[in-house]
Amino acid sequence: MLIHLMQHGICLSKELDPNQPLSPVGREQIEKAARAAQILGLHFELVVSSPKIRALETARIMAEQTGYPLARIQVTEVVKAMIPARKILDYIRDYNGLESILIVGHLPSLGALASHILTTKTPVDIAIENGGLMQLQMDMKETCGTLNWYLTPTQLTVISQS
Repeated sequence: MLIHLMQHGICLSKELDPNQPLSPVGREQIEKAARAAQILGLHFELVVSSPKIRALETARIMAEQTGYPLARIQVTEVVKAMIPARKILDYIRDYNGLESILIVGHLPSLGALASHILTTKTPVDIAIENGGLMQLQMDMKETCGTLNWYLTPTQLTVISQS
């Protein structure tokens, strides 16, 4: 299974909006990332999002650009910020058999999930920038996966302009 991890785009501060939706800069950042995903030929059989508005907005933009039906986005508390990596991985295992999924969420849980997939012993600190996109490969019968690539928002912007 290809597991794509994306942290939501840059959001408004709590002072400006307590719900912290995407800022105009964050929306543009995710629109460019979504265009890059389309150019890269990414398609998802499942898109999962945190219920936080900034993550859901990010998931919707990514889904729309890559041809995933907006009504099928799975919104779940399982990918919120402080959820343990094992719980997220158990959730992913329920979809064993799918070839490609996208999870839109938050740090530190996305970084912890990537670490859990890539290492079996000592966790490593993995940061995913706002609007960054990571692709991991994992056979759900195995205990470890492989990092295929990680693209920063700047790299995604360059790809989106090709």
